[in-house]
Amino acid sequence: MKSAKKKKKIKNTLMTVIAVVLFVAMMFPLYWMIITSFKEEKMVFATPPQLFPLKPTISAYVVQFTSTVFNILQGLKNSMIISFFAMVISVVLSIPAAYGMARFKLKGKRIILLLFMVSQMLPQISTLVPNFIIFQKLSIYNTYLAPIFADATLGIPFCILMLRTYFISIPKEIDEAARIDGCNSLQSFIKVVLPMCSGGVAVSFVFSFLFAYSDLVYSLTYINDSTKWPVTVGIYNAIGRYGTAWSQAMAFGTIVAAPVIILFIFMQKYIVEGLTAGSVKG
Repeated sequence: MKSAKKKKKIKNTLMTVIAVVLFVAMMFPLYWMIITSFKEEKMVFATPPQLFPLKPTISAYVVQFTSTVFNILQGLKNSMIISFFAMVISVVLSIPAAYGMARFKLKGKRIILLLFMVSQMLPQISTLVPNFIIFQKLSIYNTYLAPIFADATLGIPFCILMLRTYFISIPKEIDEAARIDGCNSLQSFIKVVLPMCSGGVAVSFVFSFLFAYSDLVYSLTYINDSTKWPVTVGIYNAIGRYGTAWSQAMAFGTIVAAPVIILFIFMQKYIVEGLTAGSVKG
């Protein structure tokens, strides 16, 4: 008995050590980006490396917020506009689609699911030219709508595949009980089933937002007006023709990553639930 407890304790300790090592390895690049943004340029490649700046400075942030080449605040505003509407479109369209895929017998459902999975594997560059032609024909090229619709195509397949697992996990008897109480199919979906999947919906909002917020290729291709560029495009300003201002690049990266970090802090509970929901077999 004692031997079994001792083995379990050793196993738990080993798993904890591995978890800590993995956490440090994954978080160190983020830490290094943040502390480098507070270093003077000449100290970025100092030997030995400084794990913490001895003379921290905010000059790199001052350069970013006062730059006349790229307005980072306008870029953040553009990113929020594009990401918000891409998120709304993705989730609003994904919820009924995922519910239908989970609850009803549809011909070719497996093929449709396979196509959704394949669409997640395709590189963004494969859709640039077709989308470019479509957006020009629709007269939405060089507007916010072009990257919004393009980013929505990234979020919709992911949200459908994830939300479907949530709907599958809810017994069909709940729908039947709601109908017995006087609800029709739409009412039972809105009033009963959907609230039970609030965690999955929240995760869908988060990931579809992140897909759009991190996009660079679509926005750079479908918008040629620099005043409408999202913040991700501004990284080019820290990369000069004759070299890279690393402290400024790290400051830019910290500013861009800040909304994502804040979002994760407040939504981490739902994100973890969304990752574990995929274990439900469909």
